[in-house]
Amino acid sequence: MATARSRRIEEQIRQELAVICARELRDPRAAGVSFTAVRVVRDLEHAQVFFTLLQGDPALAAKALERASGFMRSQLAQRMDLRTVPKLTFVYDVSIERGAHLSHLIDQAVAEDQRYAQADAGAHSNNNPDSQ
Repeated sequence: MATARSRRIEEQIRQELAVICARELRDPRAAGVSFTAVRVVRDLEHAQVFFTLLQGDPALAAKALERASGFMRSQLAQRMDLRTVPKLTFVYDVSIERGAHLSHLIDQAVAEDQRYAQADAGAHSNNNPDSQ
C-alpha cells in the first residue's frame, strides 16, 4: 500500500518526466509519449513508469525511453529533492486501448439491441389487428 509521501513522489516524478520528455528528449521515437502513472517501491530504488502513445510503435518508444533513462534520472535528481532517485523502468500502459475497445464493444451491443427492438416493434405492429 502506497503512503501519502510515495503518492506525492510518484505524481511529481510523472509530472517532471512529462516536462523532460516534451522539452529535453530529441529522440523522435519518444514523440507523443504520455506518462499515465508511476509506481515506486518503498525504498525508492525502482520506479515503474507507465506510458501511452498517441501514434507509433510502443516497443520503439519503450526502447527510446529506456535509452534515455539515465539522462531522465539525472534531470530528476536536479529537479527533485530526493536522497535516492529511482531507477526507471518503462511499461506500456494498455488500459487506455483496452478501455477504448470495451467502449466500442458496448456501442456495438447497444446499436444491435436498438436494431432488434425496432425490428421487434415493426413485427408486432404488422401482426396487431387494431393497427389496421
